[in-house]
Amino acid sequence: MKIILKQDVHGLGYKDEVLTVKDGYGRNYLLPQGFAVLATEKAIKQLNEELKQRAKKIAKIKADAEALAKKFEGVSLTIKARVSEGRNIYGSIGPKEVAAALAEKGLEIDSKLITIKGVKTLGDYEAVAHFHREVSVAIPFEVVNEDGEKNPAKQKEAPKAAPVAEEAPVEEAPVAEEAEEEVAE
Repeated sequence: MKIILKQDVHGLGYKDEVLTVKDGYGRNYLLPQGFAVLATEKAIKQLNEELKQRAKKIAKIKADAEALAKKFEGVSLTIKARVSEGRNIYGSIGPKEVAAALAEKGLEIDSKLITIKGVKTLGDYEAVAHFHREVSVAIPFEVVNEDGEKNPAKQKEAPKAAPVAEEAPVEEAPVAEEAEEEVAE
């Protein structure tokens, strides 16, 4: 099924793209939600005419996206996470955590514009911020544990408990003998 996207659909495409999708996906999700229209000859001609008229607006939008992307170039982040005894993170680091770390540096971005593969261990990673279909920026980041250490395996070991001094065994009087003495009296 050929469709024309009416808005950006994450993971599928951008507004005004003509795409071919599976019939069920288009008929049951994209069309009823208003994300797309059928790509008939009339709709494609109308789209081409609109794109010609909007060429200057599109160029300005792209220039704005490039200017915004320049703010994000050269930015590197350090994200702290709770870590188990190894290098595994409790949970994972996703777009929301990257967006929050960028916000701390004064760079606001919607987490929906960030793509990242599941980060579940400590180390260096890269997220990609998509500002426009042709403009994206790679944002390197490092995941460290809550203490700020890169490798928790090198953490100081817990002090070992002091050895317990062995006490001399206490002599126990036979209970049976004491009971016989009390009865005899």
